[in-house]
Amino acid sequence: MFSPSKMWNGFKSYIYKNYGENPGSMLVHTGVLGWILSSMAQVYAVAFNNKISKEQKVFLIPQEIADAAVNILSFYTLTSGVKYIGSKLTKTAKLRTSEITALLKKSGHVLEKGQKRVENRVYAGDWDFDITKLENYNSEIADKFKPFRNGAEVITGLVGSVISSNLVTPIARNKYAAIKQKQALSNMNKPSEKNNSNPVSYGSRISMERYQNLVASKYSSGSLKI
Repeated sequence: MFSPSKMWNGFKSYIYKNYGENPGSMLVHTGVLGWILSSMAQVYAVAFNNKISKEQKVFLIPQEIADAAVNILSFYTLTSGVKYIGSKLTKTAKLRTSEITALLKKSGHVLEKGQKRVENRVYAGDWDFDITKLENYNSEIADKFKPFRNGAEVITGLVGSVISSNLVTPIARNKYAAIKQKQALSNMNKPSEKNNSNPVSYGSRISMERYQNLVASKYSSGSLKI
């Protein structure tokens, strides 16, 4: 028998298991989900709007889908990349708190000024240093490291999402729109062929003025911003 409470408890357990100690990933994934839902709403609004002609829908629906792909891809790629940098900086202890520094000094993993490197030994701040692999990580470091790492991932993830949503995505979207506009203009200027195996009525094509209006109204419409 279907149980809403059981379903809700299962959902909470899944969220905690996958994101309880990884809020940065949750930020990225919920952002992508927001873009997907927003894009679906845009396509739905065009597809079921009786005020938009079939001729316009043929143009607008593929544009909306391609626009959604650009938005989602740029958001996920940039936000995940910036979040990874934040995670890597904390994991290698390039970024660390004074408490973590004291514990790393205690175990001899901080290279002091004037101190010579021991051959084949990695120190805090080295690219291949991994603080989670230290012997005293679980017993001494984990409780202090995890909150710091999570905070760093959230901050870098937010920075990445802001840059993506307000800078990279609009630029990528506008470049794509410009390419599609050139293609459409090129098709409009092609002379019709009498013996075309798949004849197209040029009278049914949208005019240059209408095309520009469609593009202007589409790309001035709301998009997901942070």
